Amino acid sequence: MNEFTSAKPRYYIEKLQKKILNNCYYRWRTTIQITLEDTEEERMPRMLITLLLAAAAQASAHEVPQTKGTLDAATRHALVKELAQAVEDNYVFPDVAKKVAASLRQKDAKNAYASANTVTSLADMLTADLRSSGKDLHFSVRFDPAFKAAPENAVPSAEELIQQREETERLAGGIFRVERLPGNVGYLDVRGFETAAFSAPAIGAAMTLLKNTEAIILDLRKNGGGDSETVAYLLSHFFAEGDRRHLNDLVYRKDQRKEQSWTSTAVSVHYTRPVYVLTSKWTFSAAEECAYDFQTQKRATLVGEATGGAANPGGSFPLGGGLVAFISTGQAVNPITHTNWEGSGVKPDVATPADLALDVANARVLRDIVIPKIGDDKARAQLIAEAERLEKAAAK
Repeated sequence: MNEFTSAKPRYYIEKLQKKILNNCYYRWRTTIQITLEDTEEERMPRMLITLLLAAAAQASAHEVPQTKGTLDAATRHALVKELAQAVEDNYVFPDVAKKVAASLRQKDAKNAYASANTVTSLADMLTADLRSSGKDLHFSVRFDPAFKAAPENAVPSAEELIQQREETERLAGGIFRVERLPGNVGYLDVRGFETAAFSAPAIGAAMTLLKNTEAIILDLRKNGGGDSETVAYLLSHFFAEGDRRHLNDLVYRKDQRKEQSWTSTAVSVHYTRPVYVLTSKWTFSAAEECAYDFQTQKRATLVGEATGGAANPGGSFPLGGGLVAFISTGQAVNPITHTNWEGSGVKPDVATPADLALDVANARVLRDIVIPKIGDDKARAQLIAEAERLEKAAAK
């Protein structure tokens, strides 16, 4: 049975909350929901995956009257005008920002949004146009009348810290499954990169359980992203003690501010055996950085599909009328490639459909790493049979 459900998920922003730590892909917290078909082995509910959005947004200078969900023409024009200005003022690449803003204004002048008689339908149309003209999958507009912009570098309240800790613990720090497969192969399924301060214990516990395995298969196929600080913390466990690596930089349009991401030597587990990373087209944002970091550091073999292709950090901007736009205000720059995965996604080393990736990786680990070490004939025969079973399943 495949461990990955191949039914096409759908992403949407569900709510926005204050982010409580710096050095993230997102300074505003967005909960993303994926709809997944149930497997026969385990009935999975809709999994909540978190993204942490970076570069705090400032409130719009112009107010648009709040609506209860319906729109008149004047309000619609005002919202499009506000969005165009927010993109032009804040999008990471000024030339692209001008082009996208001009496209919005031209369409609005031609009454292209006249059919949007509710804020939600307008949000959907604007999201589609932003992504089409800007070629940036982080662009989005949604109706969220409860959203309130916070001052840049605002300090979270004690209540917010408690809420964030409770949510992270409820999600087990993003760790969905830890397992030791036949042949002493480790399997780690990470569904989201939660806030580092609160997810570190769960990550450390998972790595402690897997530290003596022959290889680790890290599953990011259903991971929608999260905190880049947590990405760095996870990767810190996969290099030798004292081996500190520069993983990624986030460079922002405003003042060309740069945030560097490095591994930490202050972790208890330093796993140096082989690693395989599973990816899918739904691997997104910070999860893509994780895969890209493993690949560019030559620390893992990637198996699966090209990832979603969203590399730019950004912030949330209230437009008025209950609409909120996410606009990328920075870009990821890898210190080795000097580029990123925006638009193209992270390309796997071994391309295979996502729902077969675990079988393919597991069979390779058994064939190349585990079986050659087994001296006991009976145990060897059992593992050969398991590898053949996996290869047969992957070939279907």
